Amino acid sequence: MIPGFDKIVEQRIKDGQKEGKFDNLSKKGQKLNLEDDSNVPEDMRLAYKMLKNAGFVPPELTIRKEIHSITQLLENEEDTKKKHSLVKKLNYLRLKLDLKCHSTALDIDNSYSKKIIKKLDK
Repeated sequence: MIPGFDKIVEQRIKDGQKEGKFDNLSKKGQKLNLEDDSNVPEDMRLAYKMLKNAGFVPPELTIRKEIHSITQLLENEEDTKKKHSLVKKLNYLRLKLDLKCHSTALDIDNSYSKKIIKKLDK
């Protein structure tokens, strides 16, 4: 996320509210369906629901929340040493998130991926 972008978005939303741009929305006043799982594959819905009910939070989400809080701290920090420390931690978390999002079972077990490639080449 671009630093300060969230502030711009918030300001535009507030301006839109003042101007009444949200007054004529088709579902105004109706509750949001926060349980909508239509984007989750059917065979995964039960597993996702069980994990959610058990209070499981994916590690990626935990890292994203930490990145967000450190970004907020950075915006308000004036001490150079503390800023430097926060930037180092932020970079570490971004790298960790990137690795988590791009790792697969094939990356973890190289011998297994070689077997799959060999089988697919036939």
